[in-house]
This record gives sequence, structure tokens and C-alpha cells, in this order.
Amino acid sequence: MEQTKTKKSLFRLAPGRHILLLVSAAMIAAHLLTRRSHALNRWLSAHAVRPLHRALSVLTAKLPFSAAEALIGLVVVCLSIYIILSIYRLITRPERAKQVYIIILSLASAGLAVYAGFCLLWGVYYYGDDFAAQSGLKNEPVSVEQLESVTAYFARLCNEYAGKVKRDEKGCCASDRGMILHRSPEVYAAAEALYPCLRGPAVPAKGVFFSRVMSYTDFTGFFFPFTAEANVNMDFPQGLFASTVAHELAHQRGVAKEQEANFCAVMASLLYGEPDYCYSACLLAYTHLGNALYSADHAAWEEIYGTLDPAVLRDFAASRSYWQQFETPVQTVSNTVYENFLYSYDQDLGLKSYGACVDLLVNYYYAAASGIS
Repeated sequence: MEQTKTKKSLFRLAPGRHILLLVSAAMIAAHLLTRRSHALNRWLSAHAVRPLHRALSVLTAKLPFSAAEALIGLVVVCLSIYIILSIYRLITRPERAKQVYIIILSLASAGLAVYAGFCLLWGVYYYGDDFAAQSGLKNEPVSVEQLESVTAYFARLCNEYAGKVKRDEKGCCASDRGMILHRSPEVYAAAEALYPCLRGPAVPAKGVFFSRVMSYTDFTGFFFPFTAEANVNMDFPQGLFASTVAHELAHQRGVAKEQEANFCAVMASLLYGEPDYCYSACLLAYTHLGNALYSADHAAWEEIYGTLDPAVLRDFAASRSYWQQFETPVQTVSNTVYENFLYSYDQDLGLKSYGACVDLLVNYYYAAASGIS
């Protein structure tokens, strides 16, 4: 009887937060229990989440700034104020045990509510039909010979497009980020015609104001499911900027898996045909293909690497130099957190999922690489 009274007394301290905690926990539990229901997640993706994201992306596209960044900033400010006020209450008010309970309850209910929303607005994509299933594209294992052929093909494309992009006084890619963002609504038009599953509103990606902060956490971009915006880091070298835009736009079109978003970025950019996007896509493709070939056949990798134009090598060097300055504990923690996130959604390769786009690239481009009509 006394335990029941205690529970009621605790509930009355903050009934709204208790309800939010319970509802959020129930939503998360429902998501975890229905992960293996492919049909349910496919239906939710197609008939609930995708339509909502389409509507949200059109709405937030009207804003000249990233609503996601503004919302995250607001949460950080409010959380900081709440923590400061909570510490003040602990010091100045009696019944500290109750104050501690309310603080923990508030943070837990808010955290679970955000995660519950994330499960519904993004998590379901991982357990419905992925891009490979919707598009019908082959994603089969590839031979070393096929890998070598396609790697050489993209090395040639890198060299071809390297001379078609603007360069600075050091000879590094100096593509106009503003123009790339301006063109971003057009990037998927040709890809959508071939693969209707990629259809989505023609809205631009958004540049993040605090991009330097993103670099410290080793992020070049992110899709924010609560505002349906594709957000990109505006600080890292331009060579891979356009393909990052295309990658985040793939997420905006419901492509959840990182390896598939990378493939879609390459394919859509090359179909689009604009030099900045094509060059960036080729750098992205060569990076993944080259890394795979390096392990599979080092001699073949070395031979192909030796064919790269000096301008291409300068862009790779600029990228390495930029990211080396952010090799700090903050970046390590960020990578660990994101890797665990991928594991939690059954992406068993963790951060190596980014390299799994190799099979899609080789299967898709092998005919072109080997001259098969």
C-alpha cells in the first residue's frame, strides 16, 4: 500500500513528463518488436514516412537557413539553461531527492521522445525495401578483375573531369559551393526518370553555418528526419562537396543505407552531367573502389593510382590534410557513437558500410568500363 502511494506521489510530481516517458518507451518497444516485419515497415515507409518527408522538405525549403541547425541550436541552448537552473534549485531548495528525480525524469523523457521520433521517422527505412530492392539493380559479389576494370574506369573519369572544374592558385578544386547548392534541386531529375523510387521534391540541400563544429565530429553532412532537410558541411575541401550534397539528397529520398546513398550520389551526379557534380562523384567512387582494390590486388591498385592526374592527387592530398587537423578525441568519440548507431540498425559493417557501395558500383558500371554495349 505504501509503495503504491509512493508511486502516485512520484507521478504527481511531473505527470506530463511521466506520460511522455511511457508513451516514448512504448513507441520504441513497438519499433524494436516490429523490426522483422518487412511488410509493416515497407508500408510505413511508403505510405507514412515518405509522404511526410516530402511535405516537410517542401515546407522547410522555403526557409533561407537550415531549420535543423536552428532546432539543434535551440535545444542545446535550452538544455544548457535547464541544467544551470536545475543546479541552482538543487543548491537553494529543500527536498533535493525530489529535485534530482525530476531532473533525471525530464532528461530521460526528452531523450526517449527524440529517439522515439527518430525510430518512426527514420528507423523504419532500414527494415522496409532498400534501394537495391526497389530499383531492381544487381548487388552481387564481384571479382577482382571486375573491380580492377571499374576502378580504372573511374580513374580515367577523374582525370577527364579534373580539367573541367575551377581551380585555385594551388591547383586544387575550387568549385563554387553556392552554385552547387543552387543546382542541387536538379541533380536527381535524370535518376528519377530511370528509378522512380528516388522521386522526391526538387528542393535544395542546406549549408550549415557552424560547419567547423561538424568537422570536429567528422561529419560532412546529415539528413535530419524531423525537418526532412539535407544538410551539408560548408568547410571541407570542395572536391567531394558536390557528391556529399548528392549523398544527403539520397537520404532525403528515403535511401537510408549509407552504402546505397553513396552509390546513388555517384549515379545521379553522373547522369546529371554537370562537371562539378561529375568530378566530385568520380572522386567519391574512386575512393571506395581504390580502397577495395588496394586490399584485393595491391599491384593493380598501384598501377591505376599511377595514372591519376596530378590535379586529382592534389585534391586527395587537400582532403587528407584538412581532416588530419581534426583527429582528436572528439572525432574518435563521434565515430564510435555513429558506428554503434549503425550497428543498432543491423548495419553489421559499422563505418565500413560506406565501402559496401563497391559491389553496386562494379555491377552497375562494369559494362561501361569493359566497353560492353
